[in-house]
Amino acid sequence: MKVLVIGSGGREHAIAYALNKSSKVSEIHAIPGNPGIAKIGTCHSGSVEDLEGILAFVESHAIDFTVIGPEVPLCMGLADLLESKGHKVFGPQKFAATLEGSKAFSKDFMIRHNIPTAAYKEVKTYEEAVEALKDFNYPVVVKADGLAAGKGVVICEDEKMAKDTLWDMMENKCLKDAGDVVVLEEFLTGFECSLLCFCDGNTIVPMVSAKDHKQIYENNQGPNTGGMGTVSPNPFLGDMDEVFKTDILEPFMAGLKKDNMDYRGVVFIGLMIENNKAKVLEFNVRFGDPETQSILLRLDTDLFDIMYAVATRTLDQVKVNWKKEQVACVVLASNGYPGSYEKGKVITGLDQTKDDIIIFHAGTKEVDGNIVTNGGRVLNICALGENLDEALAKVYEAIEVVDFDGKTYRRDIGRN
Repeated sequence: MKVLVIGSGGREHAIAYALNKSSKVSEIHAIPGNPGIAKIGTCHSGSVEDLEGILAFVESHAIDFTVIGPEVPLCMGLADLLESKGHKVFGPQKFAATLEGSKAFSKDFMIRHNIPTAAYKEVKTYEEAVEALKDFNYPVVVKADGLAAGKGVVICEDEKMAKDTLWDMMENKCLKDAGDVVVLEEFLTGFECSLLCFCDGNTIVPMVSAKDHKQIYENNQGPNTGGMGTVSPNPFLGDMDEVFKTDILEPFMAGLKKDNMDYRGVVFIGLMIENNKAKVLEFNVRFGDPETQSILLRLDTDLFDIMYAVATRTLDQVKVNWKKEQVACVVLASNGYPGSYEKGKVITGLDQTKDDIIIFHAGTKEVDGNIVTNGGRVLNICALGENLDEALAKVYEAIEVVDFDGKTYRRDIGRN
C-alpha cells in the first residue's frame, strides 16, 4: 500500500514512523513532510490547504490511503473531497470536523447530547462579551471560536485581563477571523487529561492515556503553547475507564449518530478531572500534538490495520493492544516561543544520541546539508522505559546531546 501523510509536524512524523513498521505499507509519502519523515519516506512540496493539489497528487501517484494530520484540511473538507473521488482516507468529514472548527458548535453539541462540560456563553461583539462577563466569576476562560493553532484559549485572572483579551481577539483581530465569535467559559479546577480514541462512526476505541504540559515555563507558568511535552500513561489519572465510557464516550457516539456526522478518524477529547468526575474542555478532530508522539510509541498493533479499519467502518474487528512500557516526550523549542522567535539555527547531535532515543522532527528543515530550526516547536525527544523515571532519565540525557542556539525546554515534564 502507498500511504500519503498530510502535514509537516512532530505528530505527522510519529504517524509516519508507526506506519513504516507495517508490513502492509510499501511506500510512505508526505505533503509537505519534514526532514525526519524524509528518512523513511518521500516528501513532496505543497500546502496542506491545497485540497485540489492533494487530490491531483493522490491520483497521479496512485496513492492507496491518505492520512490527514492537521485540523485545517479536515475542517476545509479534504476527507470529503478524496472520498467523493473514490479514495480511502483516514479523517472525519467536514461537518464532523466542525467539532474542532467552531468552539461554539462544539459546546452546543455537548449540551444537546448531555456531555458534561463547563457553563458557557457565546458572544458575537465586544460589547456583548463585556456584558456577558458579569455572569462569570474569575478566572474566566476566553476562547476564540475558530481555529487558532492552539493559541485561541486564554485564562483571564481578572476583569481587566478579560476585557483586554476580548478586545485583542474581537477588535484587534489578533487571531484574524478566528475571534469573530468568542466563547466565554466557566473556569474548571482539577487536572487536565488527554483522551484520544479511534472512531469509525459505529465503534470507539480509547487509546492509552497521556498527560500534556501546555504552558511554556516550569510549574505550569506562562502562556499556553501547542504543548511542551507529554508522558504516557498520565501519572495523575486513576482508573476512570468506566466513567469515561458512561459519561463521555457513549453520549458522544449517540450524538454523532443523531446528528448524522460521518466521523472516521481520531477524536481527541480534552478533559478536566476532579473528584473522579470528568468534564470535556474541547474536542479535537485529529491526533493531538505532542500526545501522539507518546501514545503511538506504546502501540502494539499495526497502525495501518487500525486506520484502514476506521476508514472502512470495521474497527470492531481489530484488537488494539498496547505496550506496558511508559513513554516520555520532551519538546525542544526555539527561544521566544510561543511569541516571536528566530529560525535557521543549526541543530547538532541528532545522530549522536543512544539507539533507544526516538527523535521526531516538528519544526525543522534541511539547508545546505544541515538540519536547522524552522518553527517554534523544533524537536520531540522521546524514549520508552520500564517506568516513568527511566523514560524521563533517557530523554533528559539525550537533550544534553542535541543542541541548537536558543534551545528551550521544560525540565519538569511528567512531574507537574
